[in-house]
Amino acid sequence: MAPIRVLIVDDSCLAQELISSVLSVDKQIQIVGQATNGREAIEKTRGLKPDIVLMDIEMPVMNGIEAIEHIMATNAVPILVVTAQSDAHTAYTAISKGALDLIPKPDVNLNSSHEFIRKVKLLSEIKVITHIKGKQALNIPLRPMALDKHSDRIIAIASSTGGPRALLTIFSTLPGDLPCPIVVAQHIPDGFAKGLADWFSRSSQLHLKLAEQGESLQAGVIYISPSESNMEVNSAKRISLVERDPGDIYRPSCDILLSSAARIYGNKSIGIILTGMGHDGTAGIKNIYKAGGLTIAQDETTSSIFGMNKVAIESGCISKILTIDEIAIEVLRILSI
Repeated sequence: MAPIRVLIVDDSCLAQELISSVLSVDKQIQIVGQATNGREAIEKTRGLKPDIVLMDIEMPVMNGIEAIEHIMATNAVPILVVTAQSDAHTAYTAISKGALDLIPKPDVNLNSSHEFIRKVKLLSEIKVITHIKGKQALNIPLRPMALDKHSDRIIAIASSTGGPRALLTIFSTLPGDLPCPIVVAQHIPDGFAKGLADWFSRSSQLHLKLAEQGESLQAGVIYISPSESNMEVNSAKRISLVERDPGDIYRPSCDILLSSAARIYGNKSIGIILTGMGHDGTAGIKNIYKAGGLTIAQDETTSSIFGMNKVAIESGCISKILTIDEIAIEVLRILSI
């Protein structure tokens, strides 16, 4: 088997050495080059043809955002952003330009090398295409209705790798007068959820926020779960943030959130499972299906990683399999009945 060819892009020689030493633990990974700025990254991506690029954001000469946009427009290759927590908003901008995922620099260390190596291997296999700028909101009309802040319906979304870009497509399409709340569990590194929520809010007509303990769910609001806790909906239709198990692989838990939506809203719940690796969300969306709610999975062709949604589809609990552009249209169709 041919080794996975990795290009490391970071203006810090120390960071380059650390990333290289962590990845070199796995004999299937080969470091084929290093670059200290975005311009070098573009040149070396073209010349070395790596299987994946690990990209820093803040660099001299040309930053990571510009480099990602250029690479994805000319020599598309999987890109994993390796960044500091202070760059959270900028990191999500990188994802909108074509990067697949992000990992915080503190998470790159010899003690947690297994997860980092697993992610690099997985993302390197993704067949990326030339990045096309996001579509404008479709502005699909929703039949006029009273906006009851205490809606009897809910939309619960499970999402992982590749999810931020998929969620942005949905959120930028939905109107500001959506007659129900949306709750989201997006797998994300600790400390990055607030940056994600802020990034989403710039492109959505809906009010979007990081969920807080005890707040009442209101129509037209999107609640993003922090990764430091698991989020669920309680019997009073309020947000409950529950302590995460130290052994949890997925954070925050999609299963816990979707299961709570099924328990509280029953057949009035809409469960959506998007792109991502692993199987988190299947048990939760299965509970929504059993309760009589609508269940939707993103299709394979528009998924960065056909993993979580694939497992859910194979479990037999998905009502509809749709492209990412079709999901918002279907939600509006259901809510306008």
